[in-house]
Amino acid sequence: MKKTIEELLQSPYWIIDILPAQVPKDSPGQYFAIEDYYLQEKQLSEIKQKHINIVLKLNCYMDLYIYDENALNPSPEHIADEMHKRYLYIIINESMILSEPDDTHMTIFNPDPKLLELIKVLASGEGLFVWMPPV
Repeated sequence: MKKTIEELLQSPYWIIDILPAQVPKDSPGQYFAIEDYYLQEKQLSEIKQKHINIVLKLNCYMDLYIYDENALNPSPEHIADEMHKRYLYIIINESMILSEPDDTHMTIFNPDPKLLELIKVLASGEGLFVWMPPV
């Protein structure tokens, strides 16, 4: 990897989310109540499994490693366990997925077009959406 984590965090990014777009600040709906619902253990666990499924399926097509570990292509069980426990920087080529154990979304930084397209297809298969935040 040529880029550092700090550089990747400053690069263009996309959100892998339960919603198809960012909710506007002036939305008339009840975003915060709905968010609280999805952050409850049962719902969050189901969403996190979808995140894990995406990462594991990506690993079928390309190498990945966890940033602070030296193992290339760690076991599926290890990836899943770590995604449940902690903030995880998952490196794929010159891209990075940030997985947070207590959030309903993941962030993909600096994806090349091939990776982004594959993530979009995998996310769709899990009932999730991929979108770029407005600038």
